[in-house]
Amino acid sequence: MKKVLLLAVVCLGLTACEKSYVENGSGETAAYGEDGEDGDDGGTIAKSKKFTFTLKGDFGDEWKAVGSRAYLAADGKDLTDVWVLDYVGGELVQQIHQDDNTAEDFGKPVLQLAYGEHHVYFVASRGTTPTLNTTAGTITWAKPSDTFYKDYEVNVVATSNGNRAVTLDRVATKLKLTITDEIPATCAEVGVTPSTWYYGWNYISGTPTASQQTERVITVPANVIGTSGELVVTIFGLSSADEWTTNVTVSGKTSAHAVLGTATITDAPFCANRSTEYSGPLFGAGGVATMSLSSEWLDSHIGTW
Repeated sequence: MKKVLLLAVVCLGLTACEKSYVENGSGETAAYGEDGEDGDDGGTIAKSKKFTFTLKGDFGDEWKAVGSRAYLAADGKDLTDVWVLDYVGGELVQQIHQDDNTAEDFGKPVLQLAYGEHHVYFVASRGTTPTLNTTAGTITWAKPSDTFYKDYEVNVVATSNGNRAVTLDRVATKLKLTITDEIPATCAEVGVTPSTWYYGWNYISGTPTASQQTERVITVPANVIGTSGELVVTIFGLSSADEWTTNVTVSGKTSAHAVLGTATITDAPFCANRSTEYSGPLFGAGGVATMSLSSEWLDSHIGTW
């Protein structure tokens, strides 16, 4: 479902705020006073132009055609939400939230932009339970996942091209853990607790926010019980391009949450668009280092605990 909210209309130089809108063939719209004339007695108070944005970015296969439409996907998984937030002079004037990724216009939002300077912020994600806070300029997720962002500046004039391709940058970071020793039959879950982990994104400043020290619990599949090196646990967070470090505690537990084994990673480094990958034993000794690269992500940081 696409939601459009018009937050402000400024009436300048008018004795009355009632106005009509007329659109010409180029998508340009003019707002007039009650007399409908473009002259000194009422004058054109605002002009705008229709913009159609096509979102692109570090999406791997980007748009994958399915039938008559396309899905916005990254690493083979569909994104679920797109936000478009239009700011003029530091004030939010309109916004769009696309949360139906089966809709024809998903990832192709349309805005009517008034003449002048705009910051249009784009965020695309597949994180769960998002919360938008326009007062703080943030989006926060209960469980963050792959996320992309762009602060797009545009000066709208009569000759502006209304068809724009916007390249979004990945602002997700990823922690991937491989358990190298045998998974006991009593192991039902793995808990991952980073000391610092960002669950939100400030689209105004372009920085991560909402840091939490929360255990992320992953259910152990039955088919990895008794195997070694087959249990791989992955969690996503948000990050800027600047590298930062945190400690991570990993715990193997029973279905009753009794701890079977623990491991600690010290000063694990993270940054946007990079997978930080560690491997090691959780229930015994003798971890084996592994190495892999992701074709869509930056080179992984590899280590053992």
